[in-house]
Amino acid sequence: MLAIALLFQIGAFAGTYEDLLHAIELDDQRTISELLKRGADPNTVDARGDSLLMLAARSGKPAVVKAILAFRPNVNAQNSLGETALMLAALNGRSDIVGLLLAAGAAVNQSGWTPLMYAAVNNHSDVARQLLGRGALVNATAQNGTSALMMAAREGHLQMVLLLLEHGADVNYTSAFGYNALRVAKERGRNEVADVLIRAGAIPW
Repeated sequence: MLAIALLFQIGAFAGTYEDLLHAIELDDQRTISELLKRGADPNTVDARGDSLLMLAARSGKPAVVKAILAFRPNVNAQNSLGETALMLAALNGRSDIVGLLLAAGAAVNQSGWTPLMYAAVNNHSDVARQLLGRGALVNATAQNGTSALMMAAREGHLQMVLLLLEHGADVNYTSAFGYNALRVAKERGRNEVADVLIRAGAIPW
């Protein structure tokens, strides 16, 4: 009888999880709220470690994000890649979701890759401004020594480069591997960005 009860519970959980995923896909915040009220765990994760909040942030569903936040999930949970919901929202330029997450206590700074770096790689200046306004460390570096300025320079995002420099980005920071913003800009043929970096004081290598 115990084995049957456990199988029933596992099956019920699987069904509830599928319902949650479907509700996120449909942007159905009402169903999300109902399922969470019935006891579904707001910190449930998939095989990659993505929480419901991460899935909603990645798919750009602010109403669903708000519904999940009402049940106080771990807003700073990380998936298997070390990503948070805030990082995923920043990567996709969802300033509305970024605002919701920040208001709920999402960490702007963390070790390794940061939300600011994710905003920089896709040139989401509005999100970068939000993060910098909340204390994002402009010179933070990832595990491989990459900075937000290096990411922006690599992708040729001139306006992002200018924004980061305006907020104190170190134009001559060089990683342990010998890379800096100017070098990555030159190697990728981002000549306009390279010229701006040199005018800002970058030392040619």
